[in-house]
Amino acid sequence: MPARSSGIAPTDERSIEALQRRQRAGDLRALTAEAFRALVQRQGLERAYQQTDVVCAADTLLSDQGSLQLSLGPCDPPIRLRELQLAGVPAQVGGSGSEVLLPLGGGLSDPNRRSGAQVLAELLDGQALPLNGSGEPTQLQPRLELSGTASLQEFGVARLLLHRAIVENGIVALNGGEGLLRTPHGPLLGPFVSALYTCGGAGSIGLTMPGLSQLGPGSAVLVGGGLGWVMGAGSGHNPTPRRQASGHACAPGAAAAVAIDLEALDAAFVRCCFVEGHGAALLVSLAAPVLLLNRALAAQAAADADALVAPVLDLAIPRRVKPQLAAASYGQLTSGQLQLQGHTVRCAPAHSPRLTAAAAEQLRQALLAGRFPLQGPVCPLPSRPALRPFDP
Repeated sequence: MPARSSGIAPTDERSIEALQRRQRAGDLRALTAEAFRALVQRQGLERAYQQTDVVCAADTLLSDQGSLQLSLGPCDPPIRLRELQLAGVPAQVGGSGSEVLLPLGGGLSDPNRRSGAQVLAELLDGQALPLNGSGEPTQLQPRLELSGTASLQEFGVARLLLHRAIVENGIVALNGGEGLLRTPHGPLLGPFVSALYTCGGAGSIGLTMPGLSQLGPGSAVLVGGGLGWVMGAGSGHNPTPRRQASGHACAPGAAAAVAIDLEALDAAFVRCCFVEGHGAALLVSLAAPVLLLNRALAAQAAADADALVAPVLDLAIPRRVKPQLAAASYGQLTSGQLQLQGHTVRCAPAHSPRLTAAAAEQLRQALLAGRFPLQGPVCPLPSRPALRPFDP
C-alpha cells in the first residue's frame, strides 16, 4: 500500500515529486550511506533499492578556505567604515561601508594570533566580542570612530561562506622527503612513513553522488548541523576528472561552495583548529541527501570502499603538479596501512569520521521528520572547470 499511495511501483524509476509525497506522508525510507551499503551486502542491490528512497552521505571538511560575512546595523551618527577589527581580527570592509568579511585562516607563524575561525567559535558560544573601527567621513556619514562589543544578535547578517566545501573525491598526502613536512592537512613524516587522506571514501558525498550530480545553486545541504545551501561551483571545481567505469572520480573532481547563516549552526559540528605551519582552520561537518531515482544511482551509492580510489601525491615536491605515486583504495586507507614502493606507510584521516557519521544520522532523522527539504537544484553545477592554472 505505501508504494501504491506514493505512485512508486517497486521496479519503477522514481521522481523527486514522488519522494516528496512519501516524505509528507511520513513513510520516506532513508538510510545512511553506511547502512545502505550494509543492506546491499545482505540482500543485494535490487532489494536494497526497493527498500530505500534516500541515502544520507556526509563529509567533514578541514579547511581555511572560507570567510565570515557580517553586516553591521546602522549607527547614529552614521559611519562609512574604512577599517574594522573584531576581537583583534582585521576585517575586509565592503563597498557599502557596513559589510565586512573575516577570513577563517590566519596565524601562520603565530598560533596565538587570532583568526576568523576563533571569532566564529566565540560568536557561536554567545560571547560579546570587542569591535573597533574607523570611518571615511562623508557629508551623510560623518562619524570617524566606532567601538563597543557585538554578539551574534547585533549583526543584521552573519553568514559562513565555505568556498570549497564539498569535493567529489580527495587525495592521499604523503611525504617522500626527509623529516617532518607541515601540510594544510596535518604533519607528515618521511620518507614514506605516514600519509593523510582527505576524503572519507565510501559514504562521502562526492563518492556516493558522482559528479555532485544532484547539487547546484539552491540545493539544501546540512552544514555544521544546520540547514545551508549550495551557492555554486567551488574553488578548483573540475567536473571532468579521470573517472572509473562506475562514474566515480579518481581525483578531487567537482567542487561546490556552500553558505549558512551562523544562527543555524550547531557548535557541536563546528570546531576551530590550528594546523602547524599553515595557521587556523575550521573543521565542519556536511551532509547531503542522495535521491535514489533509478538503479544506476543506487549502484553508485552502493560502491564498496575497496572499489573506490584516491591519488597518492608526494607533497614534498613544491610544485603545482605533483607526481602521483599510486592510486590507493579506500579499503587500504581505512585499514591504517598502505604498501607503497616497498614501504609500509601508516595512514590516517585528515578529518573526523565520528563527526561525519553523526552528520549522516542527523540528516536521516531530519528527512524522516520532514525538517529537511527534498528538492532538486535551480540548475546543475557548471560544466566549465574553475581549476585554471595561473602562471604569469
